[in-house]
Amino acid sequence: MRKLAIPVIATLLVAGAAQPAAAGGGHHHSESSKRLREAVTVSGVRDHLKAFQKIADRNDDNRASGTPGFEASAAYVKKTLKKAGYRVTEQKFIFPFFDELAPAQLTRVSPAGPAYETHTFDFSGTGDVTGQVVPALNNVLPPTPAPSSLAGCAPADYAPASATVTQIALVQRGGCNFIVKAQNAKAAGYDAVIIFNEGQPGRDDLLTGTLGEPFDLPVVGLSFADGSALAAAASAGTVTVRAQTSTFTDPNATTSNIIADSKGGDPNRVLVVGAHLDSVTAGPGINDNGSGSATILEIAEQAAKLKVKTNQKLRFAFWGAEEAGLLGSEHYVTTLSAADQAKIYANLNFDMVGSPNYVRFVYDGDGSDTGTAGPDGSGQIEAVFNDYFTAQGLASDPTAFDGRSDYGPFIAVGIPAGGLFSGAEGVKTAEQAAEYGGVAGEPYDPCYHAACDDISNLNNRSLSELGDAAAHAVYTVGRLKGALASPAAPATTGEGAASGGSHGHPAS
Repeated sequence: MRKLAIPVIATLLVAGAAQPAAAGGGHHHSESSKRLREAVTVSGVRDHLKAFQKIADRNDDNRASGTPGFEASAAYVKKTLKKAGYRVTEQKFIFPFFDELAPAQLTRVSPAGPAYETHTFDFSGTGDVTGQVVPALNNVLPPTPAPSSLAGCAPADYAPASATVTQIALVQRGGCNFIVKAQNAKAAGYDAVIIFNEGQPGRDDLLTGTLGEPFDLPVVGLSFADGSALAAAASAGTVTVRAQTSTFTDPNATTSNIIADSKGGDPNRVLVVGAHLDSVTAGPGINDNGSGSATILEIAEQAAKLKVKTNQKLRFAFWGAEEAGLLGSEHYVTTLSAADQAKIYANLNFDMVGSPNYVRFVYDGDGSDTGTAGPDGSGQIEAVFNDYFTAQGLASDPTAFDGRSDYGPFIAVGIPAGGLFSGAEGVKTAEQAAEYGGVAGEPYDPCYHAACDDISNLNNRSLSELGDAAAHAVYTVGRLKGALASPAAPATTGEGAASGGSHGHPAS
């Protein structure tokens, strides 16, 4: 990518090979992708991002699936891809739409106290409940060094609620999905649920998450500090709080995936290049994930203009309803026949590539840094990115295959995957700040899932460096010969690497 108004960071260190490396071995020379990288520009990416911003401006400041803002975004992408010569289809599907109409409130009524910092869980019901706090019977306090809590995961984890007094369950994160904890609390007779973080490093801030399906009681989150203090007070005496949520759920909303196939390439070897197109309802979603969508849209346009020839058929996919739980990519993968799944060569995923306080995160395909490997072939995709960054004299950090972006449904059925991520709500370390610049102790994206995720919430250098790497990977993986194979070194069990605040709302 030629960076307009941005100085060249590093020159190519690999002089290069006219042909890409064959599958299963060797280094991936960056020179062979140079024409495509130079054609894909930051200005081109930003033009698409400006279009997404205008769409949000005209549609209640968001582009969420199930809203006019998403429909306009999908129409823009379809028009752009058809003009570039792709065969474009729109795959519609039904999904549960959720919106928080007003911020949650959680206030201690007696003994009187200040309001807590809280958050509505996605798919929480609407309610205004004042009741006695009752901790789950098996909250693990103090927490163990490693996550171990199973609180609320079994019906017997809650004492039966009073038949005459309104009561609110207080349960610790861990061991099962949040919806299980909420359903068990409801079955025990509680009128609302508070879920607090478990307490280990990285699991101590204000807990946000998704129930994954519509639920009819208020469900809100707390930090570990607030939740554990509330549990201690409620165990020592009667504590009454007021929990208020205001939400809307449509279980039968409609959205879509936009799928665009290149004219060339083997239809029995399809490289799916994906990014989710939807935002959250809270904001325009220009970094999350307008940045990924705009990047692959620019790559698709320039690959068509250059008449890039690939061995694999290129399929550019713009997913709907990622923010509702990867529903678009899941719908796509699960509706493929077994024969069509077998034709998917690999998936490249780009979810947030312009974070203001960015890091160059590469999905840890071989599991050597995080302990969790993708399907066979994911290690080679990881190597494509890492070799490219090394050739440019640029560092990269691993991020785990934790299933919280649209590669998840692909790896679940054994399709190799990989991709890039510039960081979400996670906090940049001092070591990362020394390597990448930016501010240690601050989030990679301070506007993650917020109204301020607009056109000003971008880092051009991140768009440039990660955009270059994305174009290189599309070109290189698209031209590989033979089946993908992981590097010879086996994956090892790691102690975990930085995740960048693993994208998406957790379900557990």
